[in-house]
Amino acid sequence: MSAGILTDLWLCLGFSTRPQTQTSTTTTVVKPTHAAGTFDVKLVPQTSDATTAAKLGRMSIDKQFHGDLQGTSKGEMLMAGTDVKGSAGYVAMERVTGTLHGKKGGFVLQHSGTMNRGAAQLSVTVVPDSGTGELVGVAGTLTIQIADGKHSYEFDYTLAQAP
Repeated sequence: MSAGILTDLWLCLGFSTRPQTQTSTTTTVVKPTHAAGTFDVKLVPQTSDATTAAKLGRMSIDKQFHGDLQGTSKGEMLMAGTDVKGSAGYVAMERVTGTLHGKKGGFVLQHSGTMNRGAAQLSVTVVPDSGTGELVGVAGTLTIQIADGKHSYEFDYTLAQAP
């Protein structure tokens, strides 16, 4: 994809190509906090213009979180497979809404995962400045475990608060 097309896409999404001047705000960061629990997930294949030969796919994500994070999420996943068994990749975005250790609000999680001949690497992080409600200022990373068909999460986060 050419740089011009990427720039046009970036501008269509409402982003500027010029450096932004940052205004400083004073915040107090609360100590890192750990949250854990389980979740149920429903992945539904979506139609795509991509050809089968390209091995591309798209799914909707619908989750229900239990434990320290109580809530739901809705999202979208894009995947790519290969001819090599155990090699694939995916990216996803999901908006989480609910309560985290009793604080109400939401945030967006960004996923990036690869499988290299069976060796998995996954990164799930909070999109900066995506927190809402009492979760404004949330930042962190989430890990996912799957054992015996059951999903669980570990979420290490901080919550910056205005003084």
